[in-house]
Amino acid sequence: MKSLEEQMAFYAAYHRHPMNRASHFVGVPVIVFSIMGLLDLARFTDITLWVYPLSLALVVTVLVLVYYYLLDVPLALFMTVLFGAMLFGVVALRDALASTTVVAWVHVGLFVGGWILQLLGHGVWEKRKPALADNLFQVFVAPLFLATEFFFAIGLRRKTHARVEELMQAHLPARPS
Repeated sequence: MKSLEEQMAFYAAYHRHPMNRASHFVGVPVIVFSIMGLLDLARFTDITLWVYPLSLALVVTVLVLVYYYLLDVPLALFMTVLFGAMLFGVVALRDALASTTVVAWVHVGLFVGGWILQLLGHGVWEKRKPALADNLFQVFVAPLFLATEFFFAIGLRRKTHARVEELMQAHLPARPS
């Protein structure tokens, strides 16, 4: 398994332009929320874990968080809080809309809107294909990358940041001679 720094370096190389990064800070959470919302429609039973109903959304979220905990515990704790809030938001939206069809269409709309932001970020500003075009697993790395960038922005994890910047150089596109 690649280290946190290696994962972040690969992803960072595809996200250098500030506007592309900004589009991801909006688009990625919207996409994650929409996927959780769609997966929440697949309920296993009426059983609840703590206060959240057992659904495919909960199972996938726990699996992704396990991966994050293997990479970095402090970041995974942060992501646990964020993902937990998103899961509660998904349930609140579902309960407020009360129609499975409406809920599904809202999440499909959010999903499409989030991806439009991502593609604009890459096409208009970054001028480079998304990281997941070269490695589909990057779809799971994207939320953790944003958390890492947040930690870096507030001055945390300076050594990690320096190492990511160092490793990222190998993933940047070759400059024309």
